[in-house]
Amino acid sequence: MEGEIHNFIVVWVIVLASLCYSHTIAKFLPKGKSRFVAIIPIVCLFFILPLYLTSINLGGNTSFFIAWLANFKLLLFAFGKGPLSSTPPLSLSTFIPLACLPIKFQQYSTSHVETTKKTTNSTLNIVTKISLLAMLIRVYSYKDYLHPRIILFFYCLHIYFMLEIILTMVSATVRGVSRVELEPPFDEPYLATSLQDFWGRRWNLMVTNILRPTVYDPVRSMVANRISRKWAPLPAVLATFSVSGLMHELIFYYIGRLKPSGEVMMFFLIHGVALSLEIVIKKVFNGKFLVPRIISGPLALAFIIFTSFWLFFPPFLRGNTELKACTESLAFLEFIKYGKLISPINITCPLL
Repeated sequence: MEGEIHNFIVVWVIVLASLCYSHTIAKFLPKGKSRFVAIIPIVCLFFILPLYLTSINLGGNTSFFIAWLANFKLLLFAFGKGPLSSTPPLSLSTFIPLACLPIKFQQYSTSHVETTKKTTNSTLNIVTKISLLAMLIRVYSYKDYLHPRIILFFYCLHIYFMLEIILTMVSATVRGVSRVELEPPFDEPYLATSLQDFWGRRWNLMVTNILRPTVYDPVRSMVANRISRKWAPLPAVLATFSVSGLMHELIFYYIGRLKPSGEVMMFFLIHGVALSLEIVIKKVFNGKFLVPRIISGPLALAFIIFTSFWLFFPPFLRGNTELKACTESLAFLEFIKYGKLISPINITCPLL
């Protein structure tokens, strides 16, 4: 565990130095090919660095932040686009967190009452999610008495709770230090009324907001001159889900170090096709035929859960990922409690 923390520190020191370099070259190189050539080595480096981390929590989050988010933002930055490009140029203290964290720059302009209300709601939300996560971990002690499908459903909730807890805690830290507002990670995805609503407006919004300018918008612009603008979103949606599938395969490899099976890619391709069909149906009927939300919402969630059980979770769990994450989390709690690092092999996880 000590070696992993040492590697984690070294990796992030390199990340910070690389982002300082990226920020500096913008002063000397104009946007376009020259800046792109100068940034490409950093992009390659950010794909390599996660390989030096083997833990689920440290390695998984780092790979998501730098191999996906930071790389996509830097590629946009090379051509003068995306959140890292602005006039006047961003300060280094703003550039770095914007580059490697899923955040949206927003100076405080709301009233004190609105800010206090937002903070209170956020605190209540995080406390609720932590309580529910603690209950889930307790339920895992009885996994031998539960149907495997129920356990998989609990894993769905576990991932959702963990992502929102981690990103909300990071949000609070960034907001307090640099007055940069973190993009809301989720918007109550369980209230989605369709696949389009789920993927486009509610689930993992930081990924949605980075895939839109890097994949969706360019593809839609390219095909708009070749096919009707009415149908241009369809190939853009398929391209976006294909890239998302490739990036998820990469993140899963960083986490489990297992040969990609293609199941995660297939999961996102299926959802890309399904969402495209949903868009076609909406455009053909032009609002004349609408499925009631009370029906379309549960159907969309059922489809997402079914395909997750079928294609998303098997490769994720194949390397005993949930056991590793559990023991790592418990080891960290022991460190907080006793002030010393304990090897995960000496920790008993409720999943065992």
